[in-house]
Amino acid sequence: MTLYQFDEKLIQAYDKSGPRYTSYPTAVQFNQEFQAQNYIEWAEWSNVQSRKETTVQPLSLYFHIPFCNTVCFYCGCNKVVTKDRSKAAPYLQRLHKEIELQSHWFDTGRPVEQLHWGGGTPTFISHDEMIELMQVTRKYFTLKEDDSGEYSIEIDPREVSRETLSILRREGFNRLSLGVQDFDPQVQKAVNRIQPEAMTFDAIATGRDLGYKSVSVDLIYGLPFQNVDSFAHTIEKVLQASPDRISVFNYAHLPTMFKPQRRINEADLPLPAEKLKILRNTMEQLSQGGYVFIGMDHFAKPDDEMAIAQENGSLYRNFQGYATHAECDLIAMGITSISKVGNSYSQNVKTLEEYYPLIDSGKLPVYRGISLSEDDILRREVITQLICHFKLEFSKIDAAFGIEFSDYFKTELQELSKMQDDGLLELSAGAINVLPVGRLLIRNVCMVFDVYLRNARQQNFSKVI
Repeated sequence: MTLYQFDEKLIQAYDKSGPRYTSYPTAVQFNQEFQAQNYIEWAEWSNVQSRKETTVQPLSLYFHIPFCNTVCFYCGCNKVVTKDRSKAAPYLQRLHKEIELQSHWFDTGRPVEQLHWGGGTPTFISHDEMIELMQVTRKYFTLKEDDSGEYSIEIDPREVSRETLSILRREGFNRLSLGVQDFDPQVQKAVNRIQPEAMTFDAIATGRDLGYKSVSVDLIYGLPFQNVDSFAHTIEKVLQASPDRISVFNYAHLPTMFKPQRRINEADLPLPAEKLKILRNTMEQLSQGGYVFIGMDHFAKPDDEMAIAQENGSLYRNFQGYATHAECDLIAMGITSISKVGNSYSQNVKTLEEYYPLIDSGKLPVYRGISLSEDDILRREVITQLICHFKLEFSKIDAAFGIEFSDYFKTELQELSKMQDDGLLELSAGAINVLPVGRLLIRNVCMVFDVYLRNARQQNFSKVI
């Protein structure tokens, strides 16, 4: 079966703004009535649920390292741009303290199935600081020591050596994620990310040599001076490096929200028609190169864990994108990080100035979040099934939630009938099946079930394509 079909007219017709559904409800619905005490109550609830299971419910840990040596103009991440490496020390001291604080609320027997360092640039910190952070994590949480966990780190090829990667591998990391964006020198200069090809290829080769199980590469289309031919050259080079996973993100130019983007000249950006051609050509190249379309921006080799998880129905989606372990509570630490514990989402404060005094006073730095209603949990499951697997069987939802799908979602099914007429999906008496032409527009399909979006007066999301 063809995994996707590129229909330019339909893409143009449906190309509106919408959530990426790394959570449902989305972060727009988080509120400041949800505080640290609510988080603690959900952690205690989660422990009780874990004790009821025949196998202990595992955990997922995320650490946000916000520091960057230089600013990439396209970036919309929460970061602290500085060349002063000493600024990491006071942050890491507080992060160590938050690890200790968080550990009080989770049973020590719950193993850490997933671990991820993101940023910013996690490799901004020194080797000694990397080792100490892992030592502190091991002190308070139960890390796997048999290399069976999914422990990943985002690296910057411009500032990692073989020694860096060797230390990280010894400390338990077995997956690497690195940003490339584009190899074209003119594009790199326009976005202030000068990254020679040799550095990128050397990092990938070194990672493989040191026994990392997976390497993931991030690309961005829609940047200044990109065109079909130039980006095709980047894809050719990436295919030669043969990473296990490739993400191709759509650049969303939102200079009113992200100040660094104001340094990008809008006149240099490719026109929407050219962006579509870049995307189409990229997807064809990746498919011909043997990669499986997972969904939205993600591609993987057929034997990669992500492709296997999609095949066996265990693929999930969280704040890092597609994931392979749906059963984990996600404990996120550091500024701006977002946790998923029990049936709740919570976010830490966004600045160092807020974070430091809260940690120093022994308080969890949660400043907003949401406890999910029964309707939220139901709709989250519907959206997750669609965005991860492109299909949904009503009987499974009925059995899990005690509803009659066709009655509960009568309005949504009526809306989907228009998408069926356009060839995006098939509706039957008991299922939704997203067709190849609709898979690129899966966000549109999911948006039909988003009750908050239905009632929203204003949207502030990126375009779906």
